[in-house]
Parts: sequence; structure tokens; C-alpha cells
Amino acid sequence: MVNEIRWKQRFQNFAKAYDRLSEGVKLESYDSLQEAGLIQTFEFTFELGWKTLKDYLELSGFDAASPRDVIKQAFQAGFISNGHLWLDALDKRNLMSHIYDENIAQEVLMAIKNKYYALLQELYGFLQTKLS
Repeated sequence: MVNEIRWKQRFQNFAKAYDRLSEGVKLESYDSLQEAGLIQTFEFTFELGWKTLKDYLELSGFDAASPRDVIKQAFQAGFISNGHLWLDALDKRNLMSHIYDENIAQEVLMAIKNKYYALLQELYGFLQTKLS
């Protein structure tokens, strides 16, 4: 069982990563190093996001072990609103963690900016309201 302090500590780390991702998403254009940096920042922000969500689910009485289970439980509990897009983001995060292909990287970069960032933004807002 996760205690309240643990999820709040993890949230602090998620919030720092989220702030960094927010900075990167706001840029209009990227050189190749900035593209790679934004993808990497998304990867660790996503990782911290689902783990923070897992801690909060456990604190709320749910039991979920894998990222996929956490996403499904969080969707069913109403903690996140778009479970399918979360699962898509998980798949892309996993793909980029294991291979690098320029075409896939461009696709993921656009998805981060246009879809996945909004998921993390929603999660950040939800968890922020639970801090008190």
C-alpha cells in the first residue's frame, strides 16, 4: 500500500518533468537534437506520469501493476478521460525507447505536440487538485 507522502513526492518529480516538457512543446521549430530531446523528455515525463497515477490509484484502493493496467484502472475510475489515447502514447513511448527511426520520430514528435502533451496536462491538473 502506497502512503500519501510517496505519491506526493513522486508528483513533485512528475511536475518538474511536466514543466520541462511544457517548455519544449511551446517551441515553434526544432533542430535534430531538440527533436530527440523533446522525445526523450516525453518518455521520462510519461513514465513519471503513469507511476504517479499508479501511486494515487493504490492510495485510492485500486491495484494495478503494469502501465497498461494503471491506464485502464485510471480510465475506469474517471481519473483520466481518454484511455485509448493513453494506450497509444504508451505504445509509442515503448517503440521510441527501443528503436530509432527518423520517420517514426517525426510522427511521435507531432503526436507529442498535438495529442500526448494534452494527456499529461490533464493528468497534471487532476493530480494537482488532489494535493490538498
